[in-house]
Amino acid sequence: MLPSMAPGSDPLDDVPQGLGTIPDTVARAAGQVASQAVERVLAADLRVTTAEEGKRLLAEDDGTEEVADAIQRFVGLATPIVRVVARGARFTRVPWVLVASTTVSIGVTVRAGVRELQVLGALLAYRLERETAAPPDPALLQKLTLELYLSPRRTPDVSNLRLPVFRLARRWIVSGALGRDTRGKTSRALDKAEHLDLATLAALAPAARR
Repeated sequence: MLPSMAPGSDPLDDVPQGLGTIPDTVARAAGQVASQAVERVLAADLRVTTAEEGKRLLAEDDGTEEVADAIQRFVGLATPIVRVVARGARFTRVPWVLVASTTVSIGVTVRAGVRELQVLGALLAYRLERETAAPPDPALLQKLTLELYLSPRRTPDVSNLRLPVFRLARRWIVSGALGRDTRGKTSRALDKAEHLDLATLAALAPAARR
């Protein structure tokens, strides 16, 4: 599901003057973080039954140590991109004080993002199992989790299960560089997840048809 990466490619080769394009290496790294985070939901005891319960969990300490290596890889690839882009005329909104601490700020954003993905994924996993009377398909769960995380007001399109890793990488980079709190958007995603017709979505997904 993750995008292909050209052998020996440099993560800075594709960096434009703005963040319209994310290099494959960075998108792949973001996808690895997200995949590991959601996979841990199925392997761990995290259980979320309502949106309100999910919001309470977001306020607690996270447990992101199990995906620390994937987080570190993403941050290492994303940091130089923000520093290069910040010198361009099209991304002048990045305060230099934040650019100087890019590694820390992006790391904080990604760690918070992992917790948000896990809580959202846990709610979706619970509801999928209840509505379909079967364990959730991991690929479908990852797709639903990322689509809602990135676009909480939209009903996810599950006609294909390719993960929106470029959008995810862009969100984490921009949010980290600008110091934005993503918890409010995740709260809206939890509300949306609580009211989705997941049985219909599961039936429409390619894995379900197979």
